[in-house]
Amino acid sequence: MGDDHTTQAISAYGSILDSLAVTPHIDRLAEQGARLTQVFCTNSICTPSRATILTGQYSHKNHVYTLRDSLDPGHEQVAKLLHHHGYQTAIVGKWHLKTQPQGFDYFNILPGQGRYHDPILRTSANWKSGGKEYKGFSTDVITDQALQWLDRRDPEQPFLLMTHFKASHEPYNYAQRFDTLYQHTTMPEPKSLFNFYPDQTGRTFQGQVLEILGRRFVANRGHRYPGPPFSLEGLNDRQRREKIYQRFIKDFLRSGATIDDNVGRILRYLDAHHLSKNTIVIYTADQGYFLGEHGLFDKRMMYEQALRMPFIIRYPGHIPAGTTVDDMILNTDFAPLMLDYAGVERPAAMQGRSFRANLQGRTPGDWRTALYYRYWMHQQHRPAHFGIRTRRYMLMFLYGQPLMDVYGEPPTEPTWEFYDLQKDPREVHNAYGDPDYQPVIQRLKTRLLQLKRQSGDTVVDRQHPVMQQIINHNFE
Repeated sequence: MGDDHTTQAISAYGSILDSLAVTPHIDRLAEQGARLTQVFCTNSICTPSRATILTGQYSHKNHVYTLRDSLDPGHEQVAKLLHHHGYQTAIVGKWHLKTQPQGFDYFNILPGQGRYHDPILRTSANWKSGGKEYKGFSTDVITDQALQWLDRRDPEQPFLLMTHFKASHEPYNYAQRFDTLYQHTTMPEPKSLFNFYPDQTGRTFQGQVLEILGRRFVANRGHRYPGPPFSLEGLNDRQRREKIYQRFIKDFLRSGATIDDNVGRILRYLDAHHLSKNTIVIYTADQGYFLGEHGLFDKRMMYEQALRMPFIIRYPGHIPAGTTVDDMILNTDFAPLMLDYAGVERPAAMQGRSFRANLQGRTPGDWRTALYYRYWMHQQHRPAHFGIRTRRYMLMFLYGQPLMDVYGEPPTEPTWEFYDLQKDPREVHNAYGDPDYQPVIQRLKTRLLQLKRQSGDTVVDRQHPVMQQIINHNFE
């Protein structure tokens, strides 16, 4: 699993960057297995998404709503279930769920977000003492430790190994061997890069605009971000955004290249030890990420680039090579899929379902046609919101209430955004006020409330009278 390693940065997915993204090993997985194009997270932020991937539950069920929350050690999750059924289990790298990992025979994890260079990793043996420092770049170190565990495992038992990289999370560091990658390249720009809020966009919120990242680049005196000193002096608005984007995207893709390099190491290990034919390999990330689209970076918001996750899976003889799956998959489905392949029954508490049949071209007739999404954290420029996404439409309700108060910012006025993804795939025209779409919007509002109830997302809102008032007023 990469961190924020969005589909636009993986060549196999095709984008304006596909000829420049250095991902031959991830692409190899796609060539030998299946590439899924409609995989979405239910809460696009690191800690909650990781909890959902493990538990198969929405944030309101596993109670990991925000970056500050932790996963209850007693909570049922996929590693515990596989361990109980005879699997050797390990996780190496980013955990980000605060509590000591449970259900793993072995773990060696970054404390919190961890650091890119000379990372500290914690095992059960040194958990209380703070961990051990490893020299090198974190992506390389994490792979080293993962492969060492594979060497030590019992070859007579099945295994589950989660290798989770810190890359390509901000500040987008990369191994020194990629210093000169893109040195003389001008990166192509997304068409919505210069949609300045609010003048040239239908957005109802500012978002995490690239200028915020630019200020961080300029203030980088502690060398948190890679590269030489950065200046925006003497530039106009368009020139500033262009320069920030070029710096950002090169560093992001260099960080992704370091991931791919290590994916290659893992694949070579499986080949050399005759494990490739009977090992399921999945590459994914915890969510998507904005690479300048809408003039933004970061994630969280319910636009395609942040909502969509990469998911590539290889299982020779069971998943046809070179296939593409377009069914709507959620990160709640990951754990049920792994349990299905292991022959372990899915607990009733898991809200996702296995998509094993989908991977073989046998999509169930009752497969979902719409998804429910909710981002619980709140800032004025990134309001709390929930919404519905279908094949053609996205409707987002930015209710703007700090129910999970992480940032201490005041509420914002509720707003709506609606996009016809067939006519406006880049989501640059908020058509909520368009009279022609009102019947569609009313149907989507009804379906949104249905999905909200079906997922069990009712408890928190009932505890806040202001939310009941807002919902009643806006869903009349």
